[in-house]
Amino acid sequence: MQSRLKKLSAFSIQAARTTFLIAACTLPICGTAQNSLKNPEATTAWPSRPIRILVGFPGGSTPDMSARTLAEPLSKALGQPVIIENRVGASGNIAADLVAKASDDHTLGVVINGNLTSARQLYARLPYDPARDFAPISLLTTAPLMLVAPASLPGGAEFFAAAKQAGSQWNYGSVGNGSVAHLGMELIKSRSPGMAPVHVPYSGNPQVVTAMLGGQIQMALVPPGLAMPHIRSGKLRAIGLTGGRSLLAPDVPPLADAGLKNVNLEVWTALIGPARLSKAAQARLAQEVPRIIRDADTRQKLFAQGWQAVGTSPEGLTGRLKDETAILGNIIQTRGIKIE
Repeated sequence: MQSRLKKLSAFSIQAARTTFLIAACTLPICGTAQNSLKNPEATTAWPSRPIRILVGFPGGSTPDMSARTLAEPLSKALGQPVIIENRVGASGNIAADLVAKASDDHTLGVVINGNLTSARQLYARLPYDPARDFAPISLLTTAPLMLVAPASLPGGAEFFAAAKQAGSQWNYGSVGNGSVAHLGMELIKSRSPGMAPVHVPYSGNPQVVTAMLGGQIQMALVPPGLAMPHIRSGKLRAIGLTGGRSLLAPDVPPLADAGLKNVNLEVWTALIGPARLSKAAQARLAQEVPRIIRDADTRQKLFAQGWQAVGTSPEGLTGRLKDETAILGNIIQTRGIKIE
């Protein structure tokens, strides 16, 4: 009897040990499962599904072309489809806001200067914070702005004389309130006292060019790539470039040659994600995107569209944002520009 009791006791002790070991081994697994349920991306290699790139301007616009040029090689590099979605409105700020609020870890955005620099200073009720709500990834492309007018108008200094004489009877177009083209024209007006053309915003640069060809506006600052075909055909006239000379339009002089000094602005596109974008996604994109943009084939395609390829690190884009926010902020304050 005693022998039987000893055997039962030993069995109970062994069973208890086994139960403890099973429980101890199960606890971490349960914890991991619970974490995975809370954050499905936590244990999944990135990217795990197609990537959306939101663009705040219509198809055929310069940001749209940059995004589509990036999409195919990025898809090959990441092994997932890259889908471009045009969410047009508010000078690109609608798309930027959607990126800021994205929580799926697979939504990015291609934006222009104003969305990340001047927007906070222009809009009293901007729905996102450019400094807080985004993860900068890479400055993609840059280009000077070209002041363009109908071919029927004079060029050089004579153009500015005619513009002063016309006063507010002339209009100028831009891709929207607060865009670099809008602020750049206000800077030109301040550098050429007496010029008073009225601002007319459009949804994108193709619409600006169409309006000029149709006689609705008399001038605009646009990227060279969109203007040059119409300049070559004799329908539009290039007045000058912001900044210095550019390989994108080697025959077009800087605005300084027409007597307009210190108009040094560029338009650019950048790739961003929401601030909550996972570290794995940020690291992978920081590795792949600059390499793709600097690739000879991509550079050639972008140049044909009127862009200089850049491809910076996230830190490089952050530095550009800081510098340009100060430059555009000065124009906004000097000209007293506010947008409701």
